[in-house]
Amino acid sequence: MTQVALFSALIILMAFTPFLGYIPLGFTRATIIHIPVIIGALVLGPKKGAFLGFVFGLTSLINNTMNPTPTSFVFTPFYSLGEYSGGLQSLIICFIPRILIGIVPYYVYHFIKKIIKSPKVSALGLVLSGISGALTNTLLVMNLIFLFFREGYASANEVASNAVYGFILSVIGINGVPEAIVAGILTLLIGKVLLNPNVRSKLGF
Repeated sequence: MTQVALFSALIILMAFTPFLGYIPLGFTRATIIHIPVIIGALVLGPKKGAFLGFVFGLTSLINNTMNPTPTSFVFTPFYSLGEYSGGLQSLIICFIPRILIGIVPYYVYHFIKKIIKSPKVSALGLVLSGISGALTNTLLVMNLIFLFFREGYASANEVASNAVYGFILSVIGINGVPEAIVAGILTLLIGKVLLNPNVRSKLGF
């Protein structure tokens, strides 16, 4: 539980420190909070990783409620933009992808390890697990927005409703791809240290 508390504290610190965890881009926020969730999943396992993803989702709910952007209604039921307001679907978008960030990378890493059949820490597995965690978040969030809030999201971004998916694809490209690259690199650098058996034993992981 101590390790979970440490990772949770890091997520909360990043979430509520300006420009650290959430980087405002006007129409949305880019994030690197998925990094400790991914690392936590690899170090602590998918159950605790899922909990860390829940903590991430909770910080997103609070941030979008207390410090909203024009599209915050897609993440919180407590914010409205004109005729468009959040609801149960907002909670699905806010929590489900983030919880899965704490699950998917673990299985990606161990799948790669099984293919490589090496007892050593897998650099490829770390990179791919980082990328998969980031893309799990981006692809699920953006496609769920299209599924549940396409009209409101189009209006908030002053985009024609029939062009909103093209806009979503641009967000995936502008935000999601760099986030995935950064996640792959940071997961490799941090994971190689924390998954080292000697380091894990010293830290009690």
